[in-house]
Amino acid sequence: MDTVSANPDAPRRLLIAEFAHADAAEKALGALNDKDFPLDQVSLLGGGHASGDDPLGIYYAGTGERMKGWGSMGALWGGLLGLVSGAAGLFIVPGLGAVMAAGPVVEALASAATGAAVGGGAMAGAAAVSQLSVALRRMGIPDEELEGLEAAIREGRTLLLVHVDADKAATWKGLLERHGPHAMHVFAEP
Repeated sequence: MDTVSANPDAPRRLLIAEFAHADAAEKALGALNDKDFPLDQVSLLGGGHASGDDPLGIYYAGTGERMKGWGSMGALWGGLLGLVSGAAGLFIVPGLGAVMAAGPVVEALASAATGAAVGGGAMAGAAAVSQLSVALRRMGIPDEELEGLEAAIREGRTLLLVHVDADKAATWKGLLERHGPHAMHVFAEP
């Protein structure tokens, strides 16, 4: 799918590449890094496959905390998170289960979550799924696309979200497509 939402004249685009396997997302992220793409403009969303007590909706503010807390998630996600700038978190989202997030999307989730303590970061109950939708809407994703993206997470895909200038969108989209995403989405940012 290749969609540009309602405002094609917007100066920024949000590219979302859905990868069936996290290792393909890691390669695409590495390619962005190799081309000196600013990684503070990149987010990751994916299903958490944790065991034990870790998937408690923990918000990690620092790299050290993040790497320690996510070490049990496997080396692959640990490597992905090492590349992405910003905060990382693991949220329990009703209907989706554990959702791992890194980059600017975490801050969007935290700011969208009414009553979520930034230090503890837990989003409880049914509000979490609506807060995920609110955060994605704020990034420019239209309502009719939200269910499909939530289904992708539920099915175990990793979403790589990349914020780009509109005039460079085709270049960065091409780079992402070379890594074989299951689907590719383009949205005008608000």
